[in-house]
Amino acid sequence: MFLGIEIGGKKLQLGLGPGDGTLLGLWRGTVNAAEGGEGIRRAIVSAVPELLAKADLDRGQLRGAGVGFGGPTDDDTQSVIKSHHIEGWTGFPLAKWLTELIGLPTVICNDADVACLAESLHGAGKGLSPVFYITVGTGIGGGLVIDGEIYRGVGKGACEIGHLVVRNEAILESFAAGWGIEARMKRDPRVSQLSTVKELAAAARAGNAAAIEHLDLATSALAEGIRQMIALLCPRRIVIGGGVSLIGEDLFFAPLRRRVAEGAFQAFAGLTDIVPAALGEEVVIHGALALARQRLGR
Repeated sequence: MFLGIEIGGKKLQLGLGPGDGTLLGLWRGTVNAAEGGEGIRRAIVSAVPELLAKADLDRGQLRGAGVGFGGPTDDDTQSVIKSHHIEGWTGFPLAKWLTELIGLPTVICNDADVACLAESLHGAGKGLSPVFYITVGTGIGGGLVIDGEIYRGVGKGACEIGHLVVRNEAILESFAAGWGIEARMKRDPRVSQLSTVKELAAAARAGNAAAIEHLDLATSALAEGIRQMIALLCPRRIVIGGGVSLIGEDLFFAPLRRRVAEGAFQAFAGLTDIVPAALGEEVVIHGALALARQRLGR
């Protein structure tokens, strides 16, 4: 049995399970950005015993912990490099801190990387390789799993598709991530009364031409980034999750697939499919548990 933890910019989750795609307990909380990393760590301290009690387990039944962190992490030092959303994480020795807290070995990795591991082992990429995962939410992250193993470059991460430059202008996140779409909405008086991507999608379905234009820009920019990635990696399947992807097949996946196909590198055309993620809000927890099982023993 393992403990899995997701530490994000807005979400904190803890789960218990054997790392095989099943959960025996789940604890959910929210992140108060004003409290920084210290506030998140305080929440974890109180959440661990609460979760164990809820699942009727004790720490002696745990073999270790895995963490999916919302930012780059260092494999060698098992520390956080930086959080782009929450202060108080730069250089923090997260695995060491958790090991001291729970008295068990801990392994950490980037959240998109462990989400990719979960989807490749237990979700929409099961049985396929390579699998590329993209989370399109507040930001845009990426992960690559080859034959059941996360690809981590030289050990500080890889596959940061959200930072590709697209449209000869700016990084992909500024066009297709939640923060980028909403920033553009605020600058456009035609849709500035709308606050979220979900509201923008509702307006687009109602026929608002400006809303349709904003979503078209987002999917076309994302398609450009995906085409660049396919030209380099040619994965068998791309799995996409995150809040922006939840606007649905009609406004997100269908136009995205069409635009990827229109500009595809012809030698690789038709080799990579694009599907929605299957594991929902718990995907990072499943990935953290799978990582712990891989690295700390079955």
